[in-house]
Amino acid sequence: MSDQVKYLLSEKDMPTHWYNLAADFPTPMAPPLHPGTGKPITGADLAAIFPPALIEQEVSTKREIDIPGPVLDIYRLWRPSPLMRARRLEKALQTPAKIYFKYEGVSPTGSHKPNTAVPQAYYNKSAGIHKLSTETGAGQWGSSLAFAGSLFGIEVVVFMVRVSFNQKPYRRAMMEAFGASVHASPSKETDSGRAILANSPDSPGSLGIAISEAVEVAAKDPRTNYALGSVLNHVLLHQSIIGLEAMKQMEHAGDEPDILIGCTGGGSNFAGLVFPYLGRQLRGGRKVHVIAVEPTACPSLTRGKFAYDFGDTAHLTPLVKMHTLGSTFVPPGFHAGGLRYHGMAPMVSHAAHLGLIDAVNRQQISCFEAGLLFGKAEGILPAPEATHAVRVAIDEAIKCREEGVGKTILFNLSGHGHFDMQAYMDFHDGKLQDRTYDEKELAMALAGLPSVGA
Repeated sequence: MSDQVKYLLSEKDMPTHWYNLAADFPTPMAPPLHPGTGKPITGADLAAIFPPALIEQEVSTKREIDIPGPVLDIYRLWRPSPLMRARRLEKALQTPAKIYFKYEGVSPTGSHKPNTAVPQAYYNKSAGIHKLSTETGAGQWGSSLAFAGSLFGIEVVVFMVRVSFNQKPYRRAMMEAFGASVHASPSKETDSGRAILANSPDSPGSLGIAISEAVEVAAKDPRTNYALGSVLNHVLLHQSIIGLEAMKQMEHAGDEPDILIGCTGGGSNFAGLVFPYLGRQLRGGRKVHVIAVEPTACPSLTRGKFAYDFGDTAHLTPLVKMHTLGSTFVPPGFHAGGLRYHGMAPMVSHAAHLGLIDAVNRQQISCFEAGLLFGKAEGILPAPEATHAVRVAIDEAIKCREEGVGKTILFNLSGHGHFDMQAYMDFHDGKLQDRTYDEKELAMALAGLPSVGA
C-alpha cells in the first residue's frame, strides 16, 4: 500500500447542496443588531451591501440550500478536493493514531476561499452588481474573490492588511493578475483609513480596519457591494461542502474521525469541515471531539469575551454576538495573516458557547516546526494559517502514542504555503519570533465593548 493514500470522489458524488448548522442548534443564535438603533437588523438594512440571495442565506435556518448549477460548474475545476491519509507522518511520529487531512490547496488560488468567493460573485452578478469591495489578510481571500470576479466580469477592489501587503507580494500579484486593484490598509482611499493613519501613521493594519474601508466603499456607491471571506453565516454555509465531501470520503475509507481539527481566524475553513459532523451529532449521530486552533497572538476563542461587538474598527457593521478581543484590538504582525481577526464567526462562537467545540492556541514557531515536519513527510508545505491545524493534529497523534490509544484524526489543510515562502525563509534563518499581544491594549479594547445587547 502507498505511504500516502488518497480518497477521491467523482464529480457525480460532489454535494449539490450546502449544509446550515443553524437548523440543528439546540438553542438559536442571538440576532445581529443595528449599530444605530441596537435593534435586530432586517434584510432591508443589509440590502445596501449584499444581494438578496445572500441576505436570505445569512438569516436562513433551512438545513439544506441548493448550490446553483453555474456555481457547481466552476466548483468542478477543482472539486471534489482530495482527502488523504498521512501514513508517512504517522510513521515519523510512531503513533498508533490514523491521521487524515482534507486538502483544500488544490483550488485555483491554493486555499478553501474560492468555495465562497464563487457563489458570492455569482449571486452579485445575478443581482446586477458590477463591482465588489473586500478586505484580505494573508491574501487568500482577496486572490479568490479576484479569481471569481474575473469569471463573472465583476470589478474587484481589495484592501489588504498592510503587514501582509508588505510580507506577501506574490499574493498581491495574483490578485492583480486576475484584474483586481489592491490597496495597503489602512489606506488614503477612505475616510476610515485616513483617520487611522492620522493617529497611527505606521499602523500595521488589521482585518477590522480593512473591513471598515471595504464596507465604506460599498456603502457609498449603490453600484458596489461588499463581500466578506469569513465570519458571516452565508460564508460558513458555502464552506460546508468541505465537510460534506469529507464525510463521503471517510465512508469510502471505512473509517470515522474521533477528533476533528481546524485552524480558526474568522472561522470559515474550520466550520466548513466540522459543521456537517456537528449537525449529524446534534441529530443523534456519532459524537466527535472538535478542536479549534488559533494563534496565541490573536486568541479570540481562548481569551476573548462572548459579547456583542462590531465586526470592524470604524463601527460601520452590524453588532454580532461572538467571541471577541474588541473591535479596536490590533494584533501583532505575525505571519499567519489570515488569523489576525479580532472576532470569531458568530456560528462558531455559538457552538463554543454551547460546549460543542474546544479551543486551544499555539505560538507560530511551534506551528512552523509542525508545518515543516508535515511537509517533509507528505510533500506539501502548508500555509502559515494551516500549520496551526497541523500542530495540534501532531500533538494529538503524539498523545495517542503516549497513551497507547489508536484514535482517528481528521484535520483541514486549508491551503498551501507556496506564496508564503518568506515566512519559511524567516523561520530557516532564525528570524521568526513568537509574538504576543499587549495585555493593556487588550484590556482597553475589551473595556470598550458596546453596552448594547449586554
